[in-house]
Parts: sequence; C-alpha cells; structure tokens
Amino acid sequence: MRGILAVVFALALAWAGPSRAEVKDATPNGFTIENSRVVPVDAKTAWNALVNDVGQWWPKDHTWWGDATRLSIQPRAGGCFCEIDGDRQAWHMTVTFVDPGTLLRMTGGLGPLQGMGLSGALEWRFEKVGEGTKITLWYRAGGYTPDDLRKFVPVVDQVQAQQLGGLADYLETRAKADGGAGR
Repeated sequence: MRGILAVVFALALAWAGPSRAEVKDATPNGFTIENSRVVPVDAKTAWNALVNDVGQWWPKDHTWWGDATRLSIQPRAGGCFCEIDGDRQAWHMTVTFVDPGTLLRMTGGLGPLQGMGLSGALEWRFEKVGEGTKITLWYRAGGYTPDDLRKFVPVVDQVQAQQLGGLADYLETRAKADGGAGR
C-alpha cells in the first residue's frame, strides 16, 4: 500500500510541476494573486524552512542588496520580515498572524510597491495533501497610485511564483537528501 501511495504522490508532484499561478482579480487600484505548489514534506518542515531558512531559498535578485542571507522572518505578531546589511536596512513586511504549520500573514508592500505607497496582505498557507503539503502564497495589494496597478500584476505574479518556487525547490532538495525524512 505504501508503494502505491508513493507512486500516486510522485504523479501528483509531477502534475503539480511548477507553481500554479492565478490572478484572482485586478483593478486599477489593487489586485489579488495566488500561487500554489505541493512539496514532499510535512507542514511543520515546510513552516520551519519558511521562517528559519528564508536566506537559503529566497531569490537573491529579489533583495535590496543582492544577498538573501541578510533576510529574516520573526514568526510572532509584530515580527519583522527584514533585510539587514549593516547600516542598510529594509523592513519588508510586518508579521500580523502566526499559526505555525498552518498560516503566516504579513502586511506591507514588497519591493517597489512599498516605495509606491502601496500595502498588502501576504499569506503563506500550508495544507496537508497526501503525504506532502500544499503551500499557497496569496497576496492582495492596493492603495492610491496614479498608475493603473493592473499593468504590474503579471510581474508581481511572476516574482511571487519565483519566491514560492524557491521555497518548494529548497524543500524538495532537502527531502531528497534526507531520503524523505521530512515527513
């Protein structure tokens, strides 16, 4: 039976492939994006990699100073998703909700959205799927800007898929190295 489950899970992972992206809505003043990916580890392992190893999986070209190891997430209400490089510092988002292994919510504007005066709610959701975990990265952002935000949605969606992909690839590599011990 375990062999059949492993084959079914492997097929599900192959089918899931890269992140599943969906633009939920887009208007001139805001948008909602959702990307999902299934990983071959339990939710606790996925959660721990999210909050403790962010510098290992976050794309370095999506940091202010090109070094993802300068990133940290404090998984507590009021905690900081920060990038600290000596005197150069960025508070990317504020942690507003923590339910370990289930949901991490942060608020703020990522990247250039912050400088545009926009804000949003970003959620990392974890759901058991077979012997693995479905990770969903959901982001709703908006606010006043003279620009039509719909034109930014494809780029933000691509970046979010890359960020989720970084975490998923990291977890898949670790699971292979551990022989599936992350379940």
